[in-house]
Parts: sequence; structure tokens; C-alpha cells
Amino acid sequence: MSKTATLTVQQWGNSLAVRIPAAIARKVHFVAGQPVEVTTDDFGVVVHRKGSPKLTLEQRLAAFDPEKHGGEAMASGRIGAEAF
Repeated sequence: MSKTATLTVQQWGNSLAVRIPAAIARKVHFVAGQPVEVTTDDFGVVVHRKGSPKLTLEQRLAAFDPEKHGGEAMASGRIGAEAF
């Protein structure tokens, strides 16, 4: 079942914006931070999801697994020509 909303285009800085109601965002699986592709056609504007939302630093750190990613990246001591 499709959802429909009548919205108003508003000024946002030098651009124009339309807020997507929560019910419609849920229907098309939009979340905050969601990359989208905006295209035009003869009938108006079309917005499509484009990839996954970018993770925050906190989310990236929470997902980090030292076993999977090789553990500590820095050696504990000087190596090779690093000694002065």
C-alpha cells in the first residue's frame, strides 16, 4: 500500500527542502544520515536510497573487532631506521 503526503517546499539556507514524514520514511527504509540520489524526470523529482548511512565514530568503534582486524596497528617499540 503506498503512502501519500502533501508537503510544502521550504527555504533552507540557499537551498529548498521538504521534510519526509516518519511514516513515509519507514515505508521506504530511510534513516537519518541515509545517502540518497535525487533525480528529475518529466513528472517531478524522484528520491532513491543510495547505499548505507555513514556510521558515526562511536558506531565504528563499537563494531571494531581486534581479532578480525589484526589488533594493535602500532608496534610497541622502535623498528628499523626509526631509532635516532
